[in-house]
Amino acid sequence: MLAINANLARCHVCGKVSHLPSEGAFACPRCHTPLHFRTPYSVSRSWAYTLTAAICFVPANLYPIMNVQSIDKSFTSTIMSGVIDLAQNDMLPIAIVVFVASIAVPLFKLIGIIVLLTIVQRGKPVKRQQAIRMYRFIDFIGRWSMLDIFVISILVSLVSFGQIASIEANIGATAFGAVVILTLLAAESFDPRLIWDLQDTEDDRTEL
Repeated sequence: MLAINANLARCHVCGKVSHLPSEGAFACPRCHTPLHFRTPYSVSRSWAYTLTAAICFVPANLYPIMNVQSIDKSFTSTIMSGVIDLAQNDMLPIAIVVFVASIAVPLFKLIGIIVLLTIVQRGKPVKRQQAIRMYRFIDFIGRWSMLDIFVISILVSLVSFGQIASIEANIGATAFGAVVILTLLAAESFDPRLIWDLQDTEDDRTEL
């Protein structure tokens, strides 16, 4: 039995579970925050963040993330070119870290969130346990998004600086930062309780 069927709602601020009337507004008796059975506009906001992140993901990987200028040379570097340079300079472990943190993780998060949103919007019975495991895994790898902050620093280490050199962030760096922030917001906006609202008789028999 779901809590929503018993008119029970959990406050997203203090965590107190309260009985919510079927009609009319109701506030948490402890912190006076408005209560809802499900987070309002969760799917819409998560779709908006996800689609925007998907759009930013393209220039983040196609455009240079930095311009390097020194006395004798000047060049630009993209994320993928940085990964290739690391691998070619016998720094394969670092190249793998950069690739996973800056390309694989954001891409997997985008695909995973899109799959979950599609499942919820279809409203058809699903294997809820599998969907919840996917959400928890997406939430878990989101903690590793801080690795993305070090990507540019690692790429800078590839440069053989002269006595005078300057580095300027390019449009790729801006798009890259936007992808990190937007994927985090998309995961936070998604209400996983929507998955449990999808009934699956086979799952119900297993749980019982």
